[in-house]
Amino acid sequence: MHDFRYAAPRSLEETAALMAEHGAGARLLAGGTDLIVKMRARRAQPALVIDTKHVPELSALALDDAGLTIGAAVSCRRICEDPAVASAYPALVDCGTLVGGTAIQGRASFGGNLCNAAPSADTIPALIVLGARARILGPAGTRELAVEDFCVAPGRNALAPEELLVSLWLPPPPVRAGAFFLRFIPRNEMDIAVVNAAAALTLDPAGTRIEAARIAIGAVAPTPLLVTAAGAALAGRTVTDETIEAAARAARDAARPIDDMRGGIEQRRHLAGILTARAIRGALARARETER
Repeated sequence: MHDFRYAAPRSLEETAALMAEHGAGARLLAGGTDLIVKMRARRAQPALVIDTKHVPELSALALDDAGLTIGAAVSCRRICEDPAVASAYPALVDCGTLVGGTAIQGRASFGGNLCNAAPSADTIPALIVLGARARILGPAGTRELAVEDFCVAPGRNALAPEELLVSLWLPPPPVRAGAFFLRFIPRNEMDIAVVNAAAALTLDPAGTRIEAARIAIGAVAPTPLLVTAAGAALAGRTVTDETIEAAARAARDAARPIDDMRGGIEQRRHLAGILTARAIRGALARARETER
């Protein structure tokens, strides 16, 4: 590992000032589960590492009537073990408990996973279907960006060199709504997704028609995808096997996978449809549970 400077700011203002001063020469350390690995392999060689764990805004986890705020440095384990968060947003638990093993989940953050911008990231499809927005701070002030627009290429995000992700905001779950995430891996645990998928649905009062839907898939394109055609195939439709299959076809059609050591193009396209259908059914089951 190369030599570097280390800073541990105690405020968001101090953190922003360091980013403004050092720009691309600085990297933020949330959990370090990606950054430290890259630094050891010399794939990342920042001049300054900024530890974010002591900044209150970056470590905040708050749930109220206005929704859920997740600070960029909040660990997966902290989210998954919060009873109120887990009850309101179970899809976050679906994906958060799949990020490495227990030790990794105690360090890795949803914000860091998003900023890493891996096409196969497990937290991003769930954040997308839940309507999450990234709150970003930079020299020009603050801005918000939908999570589906945050990743721009493999390993690249929409942050300017002087900007930092402060938090993620998720709207309150609608009444009669459910969301679900799952992935396919070749091993039983601690592996990278071959394909993953998430679905979020809102049902009508009778529980037979889908009022709104969002579908996202990962590991099948340069970035995780919000599949608007799959959501459109569900919205306003009665819940039937044919409706679900139409959404699954839309997900298959949207997939643009590559061949690599974990899976082939046709396998990934096929799995995109299979996992989308399963995610929809999982979301439906949860939406119906909220009616009781």
